Amino acid sequence: MRLVSLLPSATEIVYALGLGEDLVGVTFECDEPPAARAEKTVVVGGRDTSGMTPGEIDAYVRTQMASGADLYTLHAEALAGLDPELILTQDLCRVCALPSGHVEDALDHLGCQADVLSLDPHSLDEVLDSILAVGQRTGVPDRAARLVGQLRARLTRIAGAVAGRPAPRVAVVEWVDPPFTAGHWVPDLVSAAGGQPVAAHPRARSVETTWADIAAAAPDLVVVAPCGYHLAGAIAQARSVVQNLPGTAVWAIDADGIVVRPGPRLVDGVEAIAAILHPDAVPAAPPGMVHRVTPATEHSAADDNIDIAEAEAIRARPGPRIPQDVIEEMMDADDPAHDAMAAALDARNGEDLPPEAVRALWETIRPHGR
Repeated sequence: MRLVSLLPSATEIVYALGLGEDLVGVTFECDEPPAARAEKTVVVGGRDTSGMTPGEIDAYVRTQMASGADLYTLHAEALAGLDPELILTQDLCRVCALPSGHVEDALDHLGCQADVLSLDPHSLDEVLDSILAVGQRTGVPDRAARLVGQLRARLTRIAGAVAGRPAPRVAVVEWVDPPFTAGHWVPDLVSAAGGQPVAAHPRARSVETTWADIAAAAPDLVVVAPCGYHLAGAIAQARSVVQNLPGTAVWAIDADGIVVRPGPRLVDGVEAIAAILHPDAVPAAPPGMVHRVTPATEHSAADDNIDIAEAEAIRARPGPRIPQDVIEEMMDADDPAHDAMAAALDARNGEDLPPEAVRALWETIRPHGR
């Protein structure tokens, strides 16, 4: 079956179902796996916002929406030339991807007879159901059922690990200028990870809010997950959250990878958030998924329990070895936490980390050395 995916999450679903060879067209944002954008025909384009600030992007989106202009460009002739049998799209969010109505109009105009499947989940359960729907329409229902069973088994393991533990109050921020609350399936990720979502709109659209309203929700910690950004971009935006919510623990997360795209990797997001909330009960998140942004001097008293448990978990688990010169630099620094943490790092096994990974790891670990 010749497939075209018009949203990144659908592309991930297609590959997770072992249908990568059937995929012939994608969007310019389909970056997982990297081969999708590199090897397939790109049939949807859009503005490159990499050089814009969050505030500038917000202003651009509002201007386009107010004028009735599209945020995405469908290369209709290229799409028709692929002669697809099934096109995967959505109607959930005009900001996130091209609406299915635009696609159907273009197909009618070109005389293309492809079927269109719109994926519009509002909850984590509905995301898993959408995987089943793709499997059914592409003729691999057994594969889809097996994949969803594996994902649900991982969720069950997390639920068992965090059962009976205090649930920290968690605010997820999906945009910072202006701030937007978490919506749709994102609050479900927090609940599944053993947290209590606050300042959120479960199964509804993310909406603009204020920093005062987020503070009034009294979160124990904030997870910054800006739509359209991986971890590095989330870290950059999270620094402004620290300024607007002083005294609150702030973490950044790979939003595009494991939070805002409704695909199989949302379960990775649950596991990563659980590692933040309950580090002594679940395995640590893999490198590149989460990063603590809050300086040590701005930790809340309630957060100290999380810090201590995570520090012990870091000391105990094996992992990549830190280059000796970096450890020696830590030992020479005028900070009472350095000796203990440097020794813990020195004991870890594996290959050397690249410098940027060392810096990220050290900034994550440093607050725990008390």
